[in-house]
Amino acid sequence: MSDQPVPLGSLLRAAPPDRLPEVAAEHLRRQYSADVVDVLVPDLTSTRLLSLLPTGEAPAEQAVRCFASQRLGAEQHPSGSARLHLPLNCWGERVGVLRLDLPAPPGAETVERLGVDADDLALAIRAARGATDRYHRVQRQARLTMAAELQWDLLPGRSLGDERFLVAGQLEPAYDVHGDHFDWSLDGDRLTLTVLNGHGDGMEAALLTSLAVNAMRNARRCGADIVEQAELASDALHTRYNGEAHAATLLLEVDLVSGEVAAVDAGSPHCFIARAGETERVMLEQQLPLGMFGEAHYEIQRFALEPGDRMLVVSDGVHAAAPGGLPRYGESALLSTLRRTRLQPATEAVGTVMRGLRDYHAGTEPGDDAVMVCLDWRR
Repeated sequence: MSDQPVPLGSLLRAAPPDRLPEVAAEHLRRQYSADVVDVLVPDLTSTRLLSLLPTGEAPAEQAVRCFASQRLGAEQHPSGSARLHLPLNCWGERVGVLRLDLPAPPGAETVERLGVDADDLALAIRAARGATDRYHRVQRQARLTMAAELQWDLLPGRSLGDERFLVAGQLEPAYDVHGDHFDWSLDGDRLTLTVLNGHGDGMEAALLTSLAVNAMRNARRCGADIVEQAELASDALHTRYNGEAHAATLLLEVDLVSGEVAAVDAGSPHCFIARAGETERVMLEQQLPLGMFGEAHYEIQRFALEPGDRMLVVSDGVHAAAPGGLPRYGESALLSTLRRTRLQPATEAVGTVMRGLRDYHAGTEPGDDAVMVCLDWRR
């Protein structure tokens, strides 16, 4: 082991974007005498970890726990060697897990250096996704529909966070989505969240959603508030579809210092707050969906978060699902599932709710796609 390890970050910046795992593995073998090295990334549903450097071994349960908890996992073998799993995390997004086998348990200084290397690798892989298809290809277990391809490229990521907050989103069914979507953007102490349910099915719904989301982004990037974002998107949709297609949307702007939330409720997504063990829906006055009428005007409504609150936003594919004539999922089953997530981070909670929704369908095909966004305000 070298006394002065070469920083992995500088090696990754000079490497081709599709060769980052190999460069990292070579660095870890050279600097830490690592035997087996693997980089594991989640599939599109975040239910499985898949290998970028296949070792012939299935991901261990410890790797799954590391991905879920975002904490280092270490175990010592009887031979004296040690296996480590380190979370790969970038700006709150769970990129994957780094697994390596070392000849002996590492000391605190080595663990700290390995943590820095894992952070450098996570950042590099996230940045490289736009320059190579390698990471996208490994994460897919089947071919996406063209509508799903458009939707996944439009998403901002799966999670985002810092010491103030953690937000996570999930879109299902992952391989054949229609018009549901989520978006977010962080600007100083302001976090903007959007959950959208586009009208129609398949490619037409995906195109409508793409137009609405990009119109809102266009307004937001010019400094417009959520009212102006909604009105520009509504005008763009009405100009294109003349009122024959629309997008039910909930726009939220969260002040990460005060907890005040400004909302424009333009349709069917529902918002809930989990506080002190209880979960209640935020009752907002519903305004017209985007694109229904020309020159539509919207008004802001306000509510407040308290430190430690969890805010959840779900599309009608979640709260209104009623498979086989069952009561709507949102009437009781959703609240029961939400209560079970209270000890989970937002990144795990969205998966728990979606699994609950799948179980509620009991093997029947969902009639609509579904989106959930979960925000933990840590303050």
